[in-house]
Amino acid sequence: MKYYLKLGGILLAICAIATGVLAYVNSVTEPKIAALKAEESIESREKLIPGCDFEEVVLRDDFSYFIARDKETKELKGYTFTAQKKGYSSIIKTMAGLDPEFRVIGIKIIDQGETPGLGANCVTDSFTAQFKGKTPDKLAVKKDGGDIKSITGATITSRAIAASLSEEIQAIKADLAKKQEVAE
Repeated sequence: MKYYLKLGGILLAICAIATGVLAYVNSVTEPKIAALKAEESIESREKLIPGCDFEEVVLRDDFSYFIARDKETKELKGYTFTAQKKGYSSIIKTMAGLDPEFRVIGIKIIDQGETPGLGANCVTDSFTAQFKGKTPDKLAVKKDGGDIKSITGATITSRAIAASLSEEIQAIKADLAKKQEVAE
């Protein structure tokens, strides 16, 4: 019995040390990871709508969008935002750029964990290029009456991306309309 208590104590000590090391490594790397994600987000916005200053508008606790204005003329160039929705096996985060008429300028899948070879193909240019120029009412897969050809074997992933973009564009439009009513 003493032998088993000794082994249990050794195992407890090893687990405590490993947990401490992991907690320390996490505390060191977490701020760096957050900074890299923030930097990547800025770069993605600038690629979607180049030559602009971005003003953040917080719409909800879990959603904000950015108003893009030309750096020199301050003319409205569009909006950027990050939409997210559950796909087949993960939450898919998609950054999108919109022109002032709410047509999609381009999208970039910034985080996904979908099935390799199927849903993970959502990051390919052949899929993301379909969204260019689409209005919110056309952001649906063809099976649902939209203009987006779904990824073969990954309709759930395709639907999640299209639906998340459409929903958030509608939310931005509603917010801007509400602000315009208040201003008038």
